[in-house]
Amino acid sequence: MKKELEAFDRLLNIMNELREKCPWDRKQTMESLRNLTIEETYELADSILQKDMPEIKKELGDLLLHIVFYAKIAEEEKAFDITEVMDSLCNKLVKRHPHVFGRVEVKDHREVEENWEEIKMKEGQKSILSGVPDSLPALIKSNRIQQKVRGVGFDWDQREQIWDKVKEELNELQQEVDKEEKDEIESEFGDLLFSLINAARLYDIDPENALEKTNQKFIKRFKYLEKNTINKGKSLKDMSLDEMNVIWENAKKENGKENGE
Repeated sequence: MKKELEAFDRLLNIMNELREKCPWDRKQTMESLRNLTIEETYELADSILQKDMPEIKKELGDLLLHIVFYAKIAEEEKAFDITEVMDSLCNKLVKRHPHVFGRVEVKDHREVEENWEEIKMKEGQKSILSGVPDSLPALIKSNRIQQKVRGVGFDWDQREQIWDKVKEELNELQQEVDKEEKDEIESEFGDLLFSLINAARLYDIDPENALEKTNQKFIKRFKYLEKNTINKGKSLKDMSLDEMNVIWENAKKENGKENGE
């Protein structure tokens, strides 16, 4: 613990010196840091998907710097300091984990989630969904909404039931597609996506991670297609879909080998 405290103290001292002596660091505000923090969060997310531990360590450091930076600015404005940030977090963690720091008993992680939401409501939160940020990307927001309402028991009795809902939404989408009603198509498309995200949650799949892995897989295969087309002196525009599909299938095989499939 001494080593950790010394490292954190060193970081705080460096932050103080930067804020005093560096023109760029002196200029920053919470608002100017906001977009940079979002960028750092996405860089960490990329590193996690790539399972790149050295990069994860680096990105965690960048995020920690931002936390210390915000706290330093707040301290200068006499709003709060890093000690209050950590004390507030510790108090919240203790209060919301009575099964660890109290006498409450739980049988699984689901009951932990239910207790968590119940405690938050007792603390004055007006809605279960008020803790979901408006600015979250829609796919992540949808997943968080469904996780939140599950915490109060609003969920399917059996996860297999979701597939009837998915089929229902797909049929409704098809009906609107046949009518060529764009607004209704968009609405039903959203309902279908929401139900698929629900299915992912029920089967313990993170839909954001799943989609991003598919994105990366597609990018890799398409680059293979481009590379092999150029090597043959051809242009994708001049090739038929059947010709492209032959190379695409080869890309799938190569990708399978790399993944040990």
